[in-house]
Amino acid sequence: MRHELPTFADIEAAAARLKGLAAHTPLLENAALNELAGGRVLLKAETLQRTGSFKFRGAWNCIAQLPPEQVKGGVVAYSSGNHAQGVAAAARLRGMPALIVMPCDTPLIKQERTKSFGAEVVLYDRATEDREAIARRIADERGAVIVPPFEHPHIIAGQGTVGLELAAQAREAGAALDTVLCGASGGGLIAGIALALEKLSPATRITVVEPEGFDDHRRSLISGQREKNERAAGSICDALLSAQPGQLTFAINQSRLAGGITVSEDEVRRAVAFAFAELKLVVEPGGAVSLAAVLAGKVDTKGRSTGLVLTGGNVDPALFAEMIRGAG
Repeated sequence: MRHELPTFADIEAAAARLKGLAAHTPLLENAALNELAGGRVLLKAETLQRTGSFKFRGAWNCIAQLPPEQVKGGVVAYSSGNHAQGVAAAARLRGMPALIVMPCDTPLIKQERTKSFGAEVVLYDRATEDREAIARRIADERGAVIVPPFEHPHIIAGQGTVGLELAAQAREAGAALDTVLCGASGGGLIAGIALALEKLSPATRITVVEPEGFDDHRRSLISGQREKNERAAGSICDALLSAQPGQLTFAINQSRLAGGITVSEDEVRRAVAFAFAELKLVVEPGGAVSLAAVLAGKVDTKGRSTGLVLTGGNVDPALFAEMIRGAG
């Protein structure tokens, strides 16, 4: 189904739907990080969002707009974990059944938390199976509605509310954002942020950050077409392993993003450990890539104001402990 691109007005409408349901997450500033960066770094802590990531925003904005006749069949989603939890929580609020198709290598904590919201989980092998095909088959069998992780205007508009809050909070902090860094899987969050900041902070340069070997957005921005990753798995940043940018998201991001940065696994590990030790936050690897780029000196922060999004905090406890011990 072909969709129209979302607009700034759609993001404002999404914010109204989310009021009182999604957390208005804080914009944090840390003296030690500012000193390392040589400028101001403002961190949007979506780790503290309902279900532990920004994904609830888009999920609720989409599910809240389903007509009553579609509620009975429920929803089906495919996700590595954060969208899964967002959809499961949103479906529960709407009184709908939910089934989530998840990779078998998804951290157990994400699987269990998805089930805790009342959703059914079906596992698949992301290296050999097509999650969208599995979801379509199940949705057809059940008469359910598919809620995609990024490729829908309602999803993008919901995620764009992060940008609304970020712009307002930066103004309150007296910061004119020179740069905003954000990780990307399919690109829904950074697309929504780009639409919001285009209206509210047009001078801000928005840069995508991705794990090495999974930099499909960076390469797509260079080539002008949607590039694919060679691998489907093999990174601790499990939340950022989409095969390629979405059609809708790339249509938005292609003309609005300033470029892309890649970070190594070791740089991500150090960022996760730094967030724990200095910021007192639990950040999952995929949620820490923007912080990793700052700590690794891969973006110019000296004398500048840099915003970044800590996108999620749903990390496997054993992996988290390993990263903390490694930093020590």
